[in-house]
Amino acid sequence: MRSNARKKAELGAELKRLGAPAAAIDASTLKVMKPETRERPFSRPGWVFELKYDGFRVLAAGDGGEARLFYKSGHDATRILPEIARAVAALPLAGLILDGEAVVLDAGGKPDFQRLQRRGLRTRAIDAEHAAAATPATFFVFDLLACEGFDLRPLPFTARRALLRRLLAGQEPGTLRLSDEIPERGEDLYAAVAAMGLEGIVAKRADSPYRSGYSADWLKVRVDRTSDFAVVGFDPVPGSRSGFRNLHLAVRDGAGGLAYAGTVGSGFARDDFAELRPRLETARRASPPLAVAAGRGTIWVEPEVVVEVRYKEWTRGGHLRHPVFLRLRHDKTVEECLRPGEEGDGEVEEMEALETPSEASVSQVPAVSPVAKSSRPVAFTNLGKVFWPAEGYTKGDLVDYYRAAAPAMLPFLRDRPLVLDRYPDGIAGKSFYQKNAPVTAAGGVRTVTIHAGGSERDIDYFLCDDADSLLYLVNLGAIPFHVWASRVESLDRPDWCILDLDPKTAPFLHVVEIARAIRELCGEIAIEPFVKTSGGSGLHVLLPMGGLFTHEQTRQLAELLARVIVVRLPALATTARAIPARGGRVYVDALQNGRGKLLAAPYAVRPRPGATVSTPLDWSEVNAKLDLRDFNLKTVPQRLRRRRQDPLLPVLSVQPGLARTLELLAERL
Repeated sequence: MRSNARKKAELGAELKRLGAPAAAIDASTLKVMKPETRERPFSRPGWVFELKYDGFRVLAAGDGGEARLFYKSGHDATRILPEIARAVAALPLAGLILDGEAVVLDAGGKPDFQRLQRRGLRTRAIDAEHAAAATPATFFVFDLLACEGFDLRPLPFTARRALLRRLLAGQEPGTLRLSDEIPERGEDLYAAVAAMGLEGIVAKRADSPYRSGYSADWLKVRVDRTSDFAVVGFDPVPGSRSGFRNLHLAVRDGAGGLAYAGTVGSGFARDDFAELRPRLETARRASPPLAVAAGRGTIWVEPEVVVEVRYKEWTRGGHLRHPVFLRLRHDKTVEECLRPGEEGDGEVEEMEALETPSEASVSQVPAVSPVAKSSRPVAFTNLGKVFWPAEGYTKGDLVDYYRAAAPAMLPFLRDRPLVLDRYPDGIAGKSFYQKNAPVTAAGGVRTVTIHAGGSERDIDYFLCDDADSLLYLVNLGAIPFHVWASRVESLDRPDWCILDLDPKTAPFLHVVEIARAIRELCGEIAIEPFVKTSGGSGLHVLLPMGGLFTHEQTRQLAELLARVIVVRLPALATTARAIPARGGRVYVDALQNGRGKLLAAPYAVRPRPGATVSTPLDWSEVNAKLDLRDFNLKTVPQRLRRRRQDPLLPVLSVQPGLARTLELLAERL
């Protein structure tokens, strides 16, 4: 007791010497200091650099053996994080206010926001206590704002940190931790953070006082550009009450209203659909809550839900480029959804201006045609023309098939650049690929303009959004449809990784055995594989990527998986591309991954004898009895009527834990 009294007296004398004013502060109404955004890291004397923790910003107030916690919005978080409240209450100072970040650490010591977010949903006291025991939170404290009746905010940041260091000295590493800091060397810290896969860094002027609101004295530099957005609408999946194609996003504008920021359609996991759709349904409204051209089928909602989205950059038109959904933010409000760089009016002295997109980069932003699809029925032609002479199947049979398959097929086509393989006279006649879709031939089908790599020209790809668009293209004589692995809004981030099992002269039973071996390997490395027939002679095994990898990284992952499989099954599998070099083995092809690489779309008919169809399978069907001829233009519609769930559909939405997958895969190489 005497020791504590002496420490308090010494602390009070020190605060008076430093010039801290005597004042009581109410933590429940205190507005936190927020960093502005900077795109590049820097190193500079007079600055201190810290990790940017992936958690909840929390103000902790301790006084007389009691404590209360507040989110930066002012909402009480004491019940949600009881272990942090107890640790703060045990500190032997009165009138204490700490600023920091509450996180949940994974087994490797990295912040795991998903676990923390689940903690935030446990609002009953007993549930919160159970969660605290199962997934305890850590409070990384980075600032001391008040203690013993003194307001420390006018003091320099380094003085506040020195006092905080003394306060937490002797604490066992556990619930309360002093955040790490590095003076001057921001670029070195940023490089380390990027290598570790952490969120970013925060730079703080060493002599800066603590001011509420955004300030250029604090700067955040993210490894990936991410921001918070208000959800203002969604596009439902036809026939589904649980999912959606994409979310429409907005940020606050300078006048206090909302500005449209585009859509995000990738990165969602099953749990995200299950949580978001019900919340959005309850917020429906008849018209957009902001100035935007209303698209057909969009359901507009009140701007109440906030989500965090990763993206490459803002286009000059004010939309996001290559957005990927990261998470729902329960701890953020719509008022905090600001465009990076517009958080405040402060300027950083002697600092470089923020980067702006170059003319070259802007020219590569996909331009989607605004053509609205006509509701008029397709005027079909030559429906009696025979397309499969041996079977007698006609163009009309093909149209009937795609009309029946459209509900199952469209989720795999929508928002993806599409290439047609046209057979105007059937499979026995001449055929040609069609990438480019000139306006005169588009027939109201949406298109997207993409710069053709290695050339000076652009290509207008078809986009197939609905059944009428699909049937219009079939009427042009298109039999199979080939799609990109990525969507228009994130062309450089594929949704899947593919291993194409091509037997050529090898027995199909070997294809089955290799596919099952890939499934076993995926089980070992904690990623879920999906499988479909190619529609030809092999199988396609697809792994969900969730928009987390680039095309090049996805190809490298596929090559690593193929190497492991060839080592395990050397007599059956090979990565030799040349047919003579395969020696009668199945080619495990990883090279079908890449920007612009095409996949025979699920449920696409192939121009082969029997009119076989590329068909999603349950893994239980991948056995010695599997016969690819059983899946054709006549049998697949019956199969679709019998089945309630598509076994391949989750590949579009699952977001795997790729860090763990790569770690486990490395152990097997």
